[in-house]
Amino acid sequence: MSGTPGHSPELQPILDYISSSWSVLKRSTTTCEGIADPKLTEVVRLYLPADLAMPAGLQKLSQECNVRVEMLPRVIDRPGELTGQGVQPPGLLYLENPYVVPGGRFNEMYGWDSYFIIRGLLREGKVELARGMVENFFFEIEHYGSILNANRTYYLTRSQPPFLSSMIIAVYEAEKARGHEDLTWLAKAYHYADQDYAMWLRQPHLAGATGLSRYYDFGEGPVPEGLHDEAGYYHDVLAYFVKRTKDSPYLVEAESADALKHPEYSLRLCEETSPEADSKCVQIKHVALSDEYYKGDRSMRESGFDISFRFGPYGAETHHYAPVCLNSLLYKTETDLETISKWLGNGPAAAEWHQRSEKRKKIIRTLLWSRRRGLFFDFDFQGKKLSSYEYASTFYPLWAGLASAAQAKSVVRNLSVFEQQGGLAMSTHETGVQWDYPYGWAPIQLLAVEGLRRYGYNAEADRVSCKFLSMVLDNFARDGTIREKYNVVSDSSNIQLAEGYRDNVVGFGWTNGVFLELLHGLPGHELPAQRPGAPCGQLR
Repeated sequence: MSGTPGHSPELQPILDYISSSWSVLKRSTTTCEGIADPKLTEVVRLYLPADLAMPAGLQKLSQECNVRVEMLPRVIDRPGELTGQGVQPPGLLYLENPYVVPGGRFNEMYGWDSYFIIRGLLREGKVELARGMVENFFFEIEHYGSILNANRTYYLTRSQPPFLSSMIIAVYEAEKARGHEDLTWLAKAYHYADQDYAMWLRQPHLAGATGLSRYYDFGEGPVPEGLHDEAGYYHDVLAYFVKRTKDSPYLVEAESADALKHPEYSLRLCEETSPEADSKCVQIKHVALSDEYYKGDRSMRESGFDISFRFGPYGAETHHYAPVCLNSLLYKTETDLETISKWLGNGPAAAEWHQRSEKRKKIIRTLLWSRRRGLFFDFDFQGKKLSSYEYASTFYPLWAGLASAAQAKSVVRNLSVFEQQGGLAMSTHETGVQWDYPYGWAPIQLLAVEGLRRYGYNAEADRVSCKFLSMVLDNFARDGTIREKYNVVSDSSNIQLAEGYRDNVVGFGWTNGVFLELLHGLPGHELPAQRPGAPCGQLR
């Protein structure tokens, strides 16, 4: 087979796979395939906003798919006004336009996944589909109170990392390059990006008195979407805390299981034994996870980094931190809205956004930076201390452009902390969960590589790109698939997880998009010829 111009013939099969995947992963809330929910066993409903008239064709869909179409019980203006537990049975939330899903169990439109998917769609000229996805986020803000983790009722309690302004600019510039500069659409987009930004700047999303923001889920208790395919997860977390901690804020005790909020996730422990009765239990206590733990667990899921130990074991302390990733994205939003204001001819608004971004940049450069370690870290605003957990989110300030030249140089000097045979590992901590060592994820590779390029470190960016692309390509040659995550240490898509989503999902939306973008960023848009497992060679 002859190769696509600019690419070697060896690349053609994976490029064909990615190109065909967009239609395979395309969904709509008006099709039976789009409504299915692999994460739950219950019959799924399709819910419409309480203030929306019934769209044409949905009654027919109800008959064809054996799905009930219902209205949400109330109008939603802000996140947290209608919790996921308040909508029973759970269901899909209606969106106006088709969208691309990640794949596998993730059969809905996700908040931060979509940015990387949109980058891939735009790279392949699918501008209309990409714009429709961005407009779906406008619809979520308008009718569901915020951009959601994804468009299911059980995600109504949380958002995801704020990439909306980046999506807007990517689509606007793609359309402009085609000769269609739609300033009316841009003005509408500005309005919704401003609303999304505002959510992160009011309680409970404020990180104490730091001037920064935090992740925070409005819901309570175990997450419903994890109860089916994360079987045993909460029991394992409970066992971890029982074994390793005493007087933990993440544990509650009672004399009976029935006295606990979630008795189905409790352990029966022998507190005292009697030597006269051959070590028979004479006093029993029942232990469960506390409300404080579940708040951290849910907030970790808003961060998108579920699951890691970055914010404490199993993310239990997520809501205690001002994260470097979130606040870098908010800085990026501020600079994006400054740019959009200028495009729209609004000088005063541009000046205000500039002031906001400069203020946030100053805080991040000081509060979230460790001069000794030469890396950015999250800040525990409750304990008033900088985290020591080395994590790949240290590259976000480079991608957003807020790091000083000296800080960027220090991060690059410490690139070996994360760099492995197959690209960048998420952390230096082997915890057994999917967002830690030895696993690497496509979106972080792209953010890191683009951050390196932004500060002029093109050789390092080429090397990291080549490693990750080569690993994906080698595994594709063996399996014929692209995956959600990879073991960048063993250079493989064959993974063994202790906790989290144990399947390495095939598809995969953001890996597909990132593959195209990293490939496009290489000199000549080409990978070097190499053997499977061989180290990355010279670019040609």
